[in-house]
Amino acid sequence: MYARLTKRLLLETDKRLLAKLFWNAGIKGIRSVQRHKRRQKRGEFFPPFLYISVVNSCNLRCQGCWVDVAAAQQKIDVAAMDKMLNEAKAMGNSFFGILGGEPFMHPQLMEILSHHTDAYFQVFTNGHFITDDVAKEMRRLGNVTPLVSVEGNEIVSDERRGRPEVFGKTMQGIQNCLNNKVMTGVCTSLCQTNFDDLLCEKWVDRLIEMGVFYTWFHIYRAVGPEPNPELCLTPEQQRKARQFVVDMRAKKPIIIIDAYYDGEGQALCPAATGFTHHISPWGDIEPCPVIQMATDSIHEDRSLKEIFNQSSFLRDFRQVAAESTRGCIILERPDLLQELASKHDARDTTARKLSFAELDALESRPSQYNPDVVIPEKSWAYRLAKRFWFNDYGAYTKHFRAENWKDTRNSLPIVELDPAKNMPSEQAS
Repeated sequence: MYARLTKRLLLETDKRLLAKLFWNAGIKGIRSVQRHKRRQKRGEFFPPFLYISVVNSCNLRCQGCWVDVAAAQQKIDVAAMDKMLNEAKAMGNSFFGILGGEPFMHPQLMEILSHHTDAYFQVFTNGHFITDDVAKEMRRLGNVTPLVSVEGNEIVSDERRGRPEVFGKTMQGIQNCLNNKVMTGVCTSLCQTNFDDLLCEKWVDRLIEMGVFYTWFHIYRAVGPEPNPELCLTPEQQRKARQFVVDMRAKKPIIIIDAYYDGEGQALCPAATGFTHHISPWGDIEPCPVIQMATDSIHEDRSLKEIFNQSSFLRDFRQVAAESTRGCIILERPDLLQELASKHDARDTTARKLSFAELDALESRPSQYNPDVVIPEKSWAYRLAKRFWFNDYGAYTKHFRAENWKDTRNSLPIVELDPAKNMPSEQAS
């Protein structure tokens, strides 16, 4: 498998783009994680990876979307993006996730990416705005990889995404990237309507035949103004999804991403571990894209370094999330997020100003964490990489006791913090 993947990389890619990926996202990305670990030892904090939603607008209306895509367009302007990216790069960051809405609806997106050729950008997109000219520009820049979402076949895509002819336009965007040898990925939010069609070897083989180099199967989350909980996967389906990813990683010459498990198969949350936080189109600094509350903003006079080190809201979020579950707190314990927002007087960061009411209406649902089902990586390469560069960074070891975790989600309290140590007090622990 590794030989076949290496052959694909050498024969099917633009070597200049491959070199950019290796240096900016690979070597420098590893260094950013090492700097993150050293900061933690000094009691400092700055996430090594940032998700940035550059615009709220989108041409689609996907089920379960949490973004105010129909509101008046709000975007992070070029000057604010440059300032933020430069400050993050000064802290060692080199790899950024660009989200929306639909990021390619930001009129200056390519200009922003061109200002930071020493960084690497993964753009989460539906592919509809990736014309041949846009793909050519991405190839010229060499520091961007589109991650194109495919949510099912022709019928399912139209239903899931609220518009006609979605699948064909998305596939054309992917093909435009591949025709120009742009490093391209395809992701799927697994739900009841696409689980059987896309979580299968036939689909993975099709991606490989097309020339796609990586894929990501993540789990549908019932959040936002229209959460559609009937689309959520059962715990058994989530187990099957995890097993499928582990099996395919050891079998197929394609990179398969996941952001919710370490190499030993233990679940984790990247926001709870401090690996990443999220910037909204309004500049709000949120725990993650689906948790739409904040007390801090990139538009303050303080630097990003000062904000991340001084934000008691983000610090408390990481601690409460780590003490509550190794999974997704918004799915399992939305009540704790309500308490956290109240404690810190966090603001609703949506245009609709209904996120707290939506949280209140959410029911506890299973997430990726299941202490009875732990599926370690079969691939030695993935297991080794995760051991050094993607794990919980000790976030759970101080607080979380898996052996004591039953189904007591409704009785878990918010832990009192010792502000002098940013740790639980002895009484609370």
